[in-house]
Amino acid sequence: MKYSYVSNLYCPKCGTRFNTREQHQLCSCGTPLLVDYDLETLQMNLTAEELKSRDDSLWRYHELLPVEDSENVVSMGEGMTPLISLSNLGEEMCMENLFMKDEGLIPTGTFKARGAAVGVSKAKEVGVKELAMPTNGNAGSAWALYSAKAGLKSTVVMPKDAPEITRKEVALSGANLYLVNGLISDAGKIVGKAVKDYNLFDAATLKEPYRIEGKKTMGLEIAEQLKWKLPDVIVYPTGGGVGLIGIYKALKELKKLGWVKGELPRLVAVQSTGCAPIVKAWEEGKTESEFWKDSSTLAFGINVPKALGDFLVLDAIYNTDGCAIAVDDESIIFEQEKLAGLEGSFVCPEGAATFAAIRRLRKQGWIEQNETVVGLNTGSGIKYPQSVKVSPKMLEKGDTI
Repeated sequence: MKYSYVSNLYCPKCGTRFNTREQHQLCSCGTPLLVDYDLETLQMNLTAEELKSRDDSLWRYHELLPVEDSENVVSMGEGMTPLISLSNLGEEMCMENLFMKDEGLIPTGTFKARGAAVGVSKAKEVGVKELAMPTNGNAGSAWALYSAKAGLKSTVVMPKDAPEITRKEVALSGANLYLVNGLISDAGKIVGKAVKDYNLFDAATLKEPYRIEGKKTMGLEIAEQLKWKLPDVIVYPTGGGVGLIGIYKALKELKKLGWVKGELPRLVAVQSTGCAPIVKAWEEGKTESEFWKDSSTLAFGINVPKALGDFLVLDAIYNTDGCAIAVDDESIIFEQEKLAGLEGSFVCPEGAATFAAIRRLRKQGWIEQNETVVGLNTGSGIKYPQSVKVSPKMLEKGDTI
């Protein structure tokens, strides 16, 4: 059997197609490229049942991934993170079927390892020698570490306020690390110039086509872990939105394969009130977002003032009857404490934002009591020690020995 059933890249706006054996960035019209597969042939050669005997990593879905030769796979065992029933939190929110897809239990401690694994593997396959990218922290550390394993050079530019641990991860990997006094959008401008000046491969969000393919495996796993019965709602913390785009893409591919049936889950994009361009665009019925000025939020990973793939995020929301919602930092802190106290899960601020949104949507009646809801925790809380707010009274509970 073929290792991959990838067929081509295509532009979702102008329809131009490209060869997956060559290096590509954006389409000439400036649009991110997406990956297409020969699903008709794959359907005749693979069943969902056959996956059961495979290794517990995202590469169990290799036919639906773009790497064409298994020798180019760069892996640290990423994927197949647990789908955890949150019965205690669910009871408090008056929800019968609340789940958390916990991406904190993955190499590098966040879901960014998925995009890095597939993106770096494909970069290796098409002959990339050195890549560059802007980052809010976790994507940069993941791509730097996976590049090191693959033998590729990398250059990473991140805001100086990015989590300290991510800076250290990048530095230890041997990558070229640069800090900028600004936001990820400012880092992006620097990377854009370096790509032109030094002929580097631009691995910025959606400027290469394969990060989405790694992220989409979250959707594949959720479906498989629920025994190919789709949930009613999937809630995702949204910065660049690649994960939401990927999950939507995965679910559509599963429908075409006939592995799942019925309506697609309603997809929810969660942002911060301090940076909510997707929410504003959705509320106004627009297909693209506007740059969010003076953005600021505790959930640093979703502090993205303008996403290149905003139109794809909004398309996924509109086409699934989903919504976009913004939560404030106070709600994020509250939910982080709730998840630790009720479920024993120390989630990242972005993950806490997800469940803050679920709480609000349940109160509003947008989510019903008996619906099956999956929230994404995109990383481990230990990567954000500065975000944890503990009151003096809580510290006084401990005895001095």
